[in-house]
Amino acid sequence: MRSQDVLPDLTLIVAGDPGQRTGGYVYDARMVVELRRQGWRVTVLGLEGRFPLADQMARQSLTQALSTLPDNARVVIDGLAMGNLPDEVECHAERLQIIALVHHPLADETGLDVARQRVLRDSETRALAAARRVVVTSHYTARALRDYHVPVERIRVAEPGVDKAALASGALDHEASSLPWRLLCVATLTPRKGLGLLVEALTGLTDRPWVCEIVGSYERDTGYAATLMAEARRLGLAERVSFVGERNDEDLAAAYRQADLFVFPSLYEGYGMVVTEALSRGLPVITTTGGALVDTLPREAGIAVPPGEADALREALSCWMDDAGVRHRLRCGALRAREELADWQQAGKRFAAALDALPEAPAGTAACPERGVSS
Repeated sequence: MRSQDVLPDLTLIVAGDPGQRTGGYVYDARMVVELRRQGWRVTVLGLEGRFPLADQMARQSLTQALSTLPDNARVVIDGLAMGNLPDEVECHAERLQIIALVHHPLADETGLDVARQRVLRDSETRALAAARRVVVTSHYTARALRDYHVPVERIRVAEPGVDKAALASGALDHEASSLPWRLLCVATLTPRKGLGLLVEALTGLTDRPWVCEIVGSYERDTGYAATLMAEARRLGLAERVSFVGERNDEDLAAAYRQADLFVFPSLYEGYGMVVTEALSRGLPVITTTGGALVDTLPREAGIAVPPGEADALREALSCWMDDAGVRHRLRCGALRAREELADWQQAGKRFAAALDALPEAPAGTAACPERGVSS
C-alpha cells in the first residue's frame, strides 16, 4: 500500500443515490471498494435532480460538486451524471482532471423518441470531448464511442469483475429429481430489459413444467411495471411468473443458488453484469445479442437470440426445456466459463490503471466565468 503522504485522491460523482442496486451503480461501488483496497482515498458524491435529461437542480448540483474541488483534482463522473450537462463539464475541464465513466451511451436507452436521442447524443458528444480520459465497461461501448468522436487513445476498457460463488442447483450435471424448472431473471422493470418479451415467450410454453422468478425494482418506471404485471395476469401466468421486487444480497444469492436457468431478454446492455453473476454460479444463460451482450455471454455457456424477438426467445427456451442433451451441453459450457471469469480485484486494477498518466485537457475547453457556487 502507498504511504499516507502520497495517497492519490479521487472523487467519484454519480447521479442520485450512490447506493442504488442497478448494474451501473454496483460497478461504481465495487470500483470504489477496490481502489480503496489499493490505497486510494476516494470520495463519492451523489447528485440531486433529474437524470439523464437534466433539470435545473441537476445542473446546480453538478456545478456545486465541481466548483468545490481544488485545482487539478482527479474526478470521475459517471456518464448518467454528465452526459446531458456539457456546459458544466466544459467549464471545469481545464482546471480539473476529468475522467468520464460510460456504461453505455445515453441515447441508446430504449423508448426515447428521435428528438430526445438527438439531444442526448449531441450533449454527450460535447461532454465526452471535455474529458481527459473515457473509461468504458465493455469493448462494445468502446467501439460505440467512435460515433461520439472520442479519440481511441483516450479510451480505456475496464470490464466488471465477479465474486466467487457456490454452484447453483442448475449447474449440477444431472436432471432435477423434481420439477418444475426454476427460471430466474434479474432486471429492473423497465422497457429496455425486454421483460414483456419474456412474458410473451413464456405464454407459448405453458405445457412445460417451469416457474419464473423476476427479481428487480418496480420503482424506475412504475407505469411500465404495473402494465407488465397486469399483462402477465391477463395471460394466465400469475401462478407461474413471480415479480418479487428488489432483493438484498443474501436473498438474491439464494435466488441464483436455487435456479436451473438464467434468462435475460434485455434489448441492449453496455455489459450485462447479471450474465456473469449467473455464470459465476455455473448457471446456463439464455439472453440476447443486444449491445455488449453479444460479447458478454460465451457461446458455449448459453443461447443468445436477436433482441426484441419473442418467437426466437420462446424457441431458445423450448430447446433448453425439451432436450436433455442441450441442458447437459450448456451446463458444461457454463462451468467452463465460470473458471475464466475475472474477479473484482482484477477489475479494480484495470480501473486504477485507466486513471494513470492522464493526457492534458482537450483543446478548446472553456474556463468557468467564475468559481462561485450559486445557492
